[in-house]
Amino acid sequence: MNVLNRNINNIFFIFALSHLIIWTLIPSLTNKNLPLDTIEALAWGSNLDWGFDKHPPMSAFFAEVFYQIFGSQDWVFYFLSQIFVLIAFYFVFKFACEILGDIKLSLISVLLLESIYFYNFTTPEFNVNICQLPFWSLVVYYSWKIYKSKEIKFIDCFLVGLFAAIGFLSKYLFIYLLITIGLLFIYIIFIKKIKKFDFKYLITIEVFLVLLVPHFIWLYNNEFVTVAYGLKRTGIEETNLIDHIAHPITFLIKQIGILIPFFFLISVLIKKIKFKINLKDGKLIFLFFINILPLFLILITAFITGSKIRTMWMTPFYLFFGVLFIYILRSQINLKKTKFFLYSFLFLFFLSPTIYSFISVSQTDKRTDYPGKDIANKVQFLWDQDFDKEIEFVTGDEWKAGNLSYHLKSRPKWEGPTNNEKLNKSSQFICLEEVCLGRY
Repeated sequence: MNVLNRNINNIFFIFALSHLIIWTLIPSLTNKNLPLDTIEALAWGSNLDWGFDKHPPMSAFFAEVFYQIFGSQDWVFYFLSQIFVLIAFYFVFKFACEILGDIKLSLISVLLLESIYFYNFTTPEFNVNICQLPFWSLVVYYSWKIYKSKEIKFIDCFLVGLFAAIGFLSKYLFIYLLITIGLLFIYIIFIKKIKKFDFKYLITIEVFLVLLVPHFIWLYNNEFVTVAYGLKRTGIEETNLIDHIAHPITFLIKQIGILIPFFFLISVLIKKIKFKINLKDGKLIFLFFINILPLFLILITAFITGSKIRTMWMTPFYLFFGVLFIYILRSQINLKKTKFFLYSFLFLFFLSPTIYSFISVSQTDKRTDYPGKDIANKVQFLWDQDFDKEIEFVTGDEWKAGNLSYHLKSRPKWEGPTNNEKLNKSSQFICLEEVCLGRY
């Protein structure tokens, strides 16, 4: 058994390493420029604050850490994105091992995630959606440790609060997981009375709120601009009666379409779809809460408000879907079909980067075709013609000005849209089309 476990652990790490190499290498070779969201994160990171006009600060923080270590090398930020994906995969694997009690099935539950395009095709673009992934998996994993333990540990409660705060500071949509975890513990403590209330639970809430204080202060001082942007993206201000029905239906159709390869891979392993749901099963209760309830809550939100649910917002929601379906169908899984499953998995595993490469090479009008480095070199040349000191700041939109901030050798701070007040405070500056750059 130990030999088997060791071999499957090795397979998991081979899979993880392969994913890392492929999804770092392919975009590095086929893209001429970093994607929009990554450039935005780097623009914000050049002038770190407790929030920005679109999102809370964590994606910018991690991007800037990697910039300070490695500099402006595009492959680094594709690598950063895959590190975040693989941390999530690792904790899904650890969680699955505890839930399923079978390391082979646990491996399968993680491999299934490669059939969902959120975890391959979209991962080269490091953004707030990717930034959530490891913290979503960590909150679930340590919540599970609290859920299953007879004696509540301080460290587990502390870590849930810590990772919950970082996840929320990555993207506000993380709140759906936090509400789910809260409702789960209300259910098992106060309704089913499976567990007793422990004051250590309050540690989670305290840590979470304390870590959010700086961001809340920033929000207040900046007229809740990030919240306003998020609401605007939902289209909530322009909804009509039809949207309350149309948007949830559209959402469901899209999600079904996204999950077709996932269900195909599962079907390969199943003798016949037949299962019993035991609502007294503690593991199943936990799995239903963390997988189904967040989806239900966001669907209800769309129904009540008429808001749009953008497809990419669902990136972290399916992390534990493999564990859920393998657990429900475990008695119907035919491990003799593993070979066919692996062939199907490998087909999908290599199909995604192949399609990605084809699109990257064949389409030449994408953001990733933007000649950011060439433009930065020309701007640097023009600056050096007139001035002998380094550029300290750039202004303009996150894309064009952000590219300059990233590619220019002095790593100037991005300071938001251009306005005369900023330029009047500078000792030297030049403006080129939609961007300005200078020093104080």
